[in-house]
Amino acid sequence: MLKTRLSATLLLLVGILLGYAVYSGEVNKDSYFAKYPFKLGLDLRGGVHLIYKADISKLAESTDVSSAMSALKDVIERRVNIFGVSEPVIQVEEKSALGGGKEYRLIVELPGITDVAEAIKMIGATPLLDFKTERPAAERDAILAEVKKFEAAQAKVKETGQFDLTGINMELAVKDPYYVDSELNGRHLKSAELQFQQNSLFPTVGIEFNAEGEALFAKLTKENVGKTIAIYLDGQPISAPVVKEEIKSGKAEISGNFTREEAKTLVGRLNSGALPVPIELLSTQNISAPLGNKLLNDDLRAGIWGTLAVAVFLILWYRLPGLIAVVSLAIYIIFTLTVFKLFGVTMTAAGIAGVIMSIGMATDANILIFERTKEELKKGRTVSDAVKEGFDRAWTSIRDSNISSMITAAILFWLGTSLIRGFALTFGLGVLISMFTAITVTRTFLYSFRIKDSKLTRFLFSNGSHIY
Repeated sequence: MLKTRLSATLLLLVGILLGYAVYSGEVNKDSYFAKYPFKLGLDLRGGVHLIYKADISKLAESTDVSSAMSALKDVIERRVNIFGVSEPVIQVEEKSALGGGKEYRLIVELPGITDVAEAIKMIGATPLLDFKTERPAAERDAILAEVKKFEAAQAKVKETGQFDLTGINMELAVKDPYYVDSELNGRHLKSAELQFQQNSLFPTVGIEFNAEGEALFAKLTKENVGKTIAIYLDGQPISAPVVKEEIKSGKAEISGNFTREEAKTLVGRLNSGALPVPIELLSTQNISAPLGNKLLNDDLRAGIWGTLAVAVFLILWYRLPGLIAVVSLAIYIIFTLTVFKLFGVTMTAAGIAGVIMSIGMATDANILIFERTKEELKKGRTVSDAVKEGFDRAWTSIRDSNISSMITAAILFWLGTSLIRGFALTFGLGVLISMFTAITVTRTFLYSFRIKDSKLTRFLFSNGSHIY
């Protein structure tokens, strides 16, 4: 009994602490727990939702479609990140086509972006691949001097409120002090592939240029032996290998302290001078932030009122076990919200619906237990024996119903669209947590009471208008 009561107290304290952490993180932005905010989906935050169809028929027969789609996703992610979009969601969706075969789609969600035309332009633009050489030391020093003057002028703005550019050569101040453009760029690159060194098996990146690029690359490497040639993608440096010797073959190897995944990513980026898979825009949807806020508030209001109605019913109909079930339900909700925060589960309107449905599953499990207990009381068992037997007999029904629900959630997540996946994920997690709270938490709380067979005890453990 003492061990059970200690366990019940510990569960209650953990629930209270986690509940405080969830509440504090949302209300107090200075709280430590504020760094774990709820991750809201596009339909609740507002933004642009784009669906593209990938034309895999344009790929060569030897091309691995999965690798090509991964490269496509990488290209789009990089393009979106350059524009500073917060927490974009980019997913590859594989579906069965009507005429047989498979159809690949790219789902792009851009929170905070309200201009659909700008978003489409952002996704469809061709990236820039450039090869740059080291700038002469004299030019570098001159530019760095002007950069320092410009930074000093920026610092003075806070003090004086005026931006004084007198004596600053802005033409130099905005230049890259370390590298200068060359004639060699992405249109000269024929291909890039993942390779491994023969002796050490360290991953490297092999690149090959077309005929025009081969001549330009030979000239660059001849003139820059012992120096670096920087590779820029969309204005951002991705690699700066050192030239060891003149390369006339039009092929080169970029070596460094790459992991296999880093080298694979670099290959995908180098090959993304153009999209690795042609894409066609199928649909666009622009969701305004006020609409998302209204949807979120409506969902939360429905969830709160629904949970309160269930709590009142449990207490009025099942009395003491109903009260314990309400406490267990509160702990279930707190555990669920904590998991969503810690693991960054994206909450959508459909996802919130999944949580609300899992609350129903948790309630249903408690009702099964209490009804089984009632049947045992009707047979004349003592309250203690009836409660124990009620849990034992209800377990198989709860187990089977929850497992079937999780299998359904898994199938929906595997085969469904991004919208359905949000519902399936939250519903599946909710059902899994509800099994723990319904069986472990509720049972621990009930067993922590010293149950003596008396009229009062039988009244508290009966339901409806009956006393068994």
